[in-house]
Amino acid sequence: MSPELKKRIGSALVLAVVTLAATWMGGLAFRLLAALISLLVYYEWSRMTRLADTDFRGNALGWLATACVAINLVIGDEGLGVPLIGGFTITALLLKAIRGGTGWLAGGIFYSGLSAVALAAIRAADQPGFVAMLFIFAVVWATDILAYFVGRALRGPKLAPRISPGKTWSGAIGGTVSGVAAGGLVSLAFFPALPVRTLFLACLLSVMSQIGDLFESFIKRRFGVKDSSHLIPGHGGVMDRVDGLVFAGFTAFLLAILHAAWSEQVTPSVAAFLFGL
Repeated sequence: MSPELKKRIGSALVLAVVTLAATWMGGLAFRLLAALISLLVYYEWSRMTRLADTDFRGNALGWLATACVAINLVIGDEGLGVPLIGGFTITALLLKAIRGGTGWLAGGIFYSGLSAVALAAIRAADQPGFVAMLFIFAVVWATDILAYFVGRALRGPKLAPRISPGKTWSGAIGGTVSGVAAGGLVSLAFFPALPVRTLFLACLLSVMSQIGDLFESFIKRRFGVKDSSHLIPGHGGVMDRVDGLVFAGFTAFLLAILHAAWSEQVTPSVAAFLFGL
């Protein structure tokens, strides 16, 4: 085994243990993890899009926005997260309209902030929230792993050759099938029934996780960078590891809010939405 592969495996194990431990504990531990992910994602976003070099004042606003969302999340006032993200994102867009500049600032505030808020809302503070987070982990990780191996084994037509030349349709389909299977197994491990809706949502989240992966690949290709950063030995950056998870989390969180509004629920629950509770 090469030293680089050993480093990659070691980093992956450490990340998995930390993530699963925080998920198990929930509460402050998971909110701290979500806040840290948000701060690191904004750091890498601003680094890749060169905001620090091209728009110093805008980048300062981005850091202020991300810090406010992270601090608010840690102190437990989760209901203020979405308004904060919306307010800072609109402010960034207004600044762009007034003084020109780039839309990547608003995109970074929205992407990094919603990453933290969505993950924290999914985990929540109860047992169903723990299962919901495991469900999304299972869907995203199974999709990512099996898409790689199925794509290498079967090859075939490219999925998005201009964005990510290594991805194939066979890998995407194989990843989606495995993501649905993994999500279904997690659901059955905790609940007696497996609603069709849960399988449909697992399929949707699997697809969205792959779109998230392609989205980050687009940003890296747009700005000519290989990795989002070098924070994780053997793996690149945090965004390289959570891009699919972030998009799947966005989707589950936003759909749960829409479902709650449609059914006139006072407090949206991602777990209730995913498993039909």
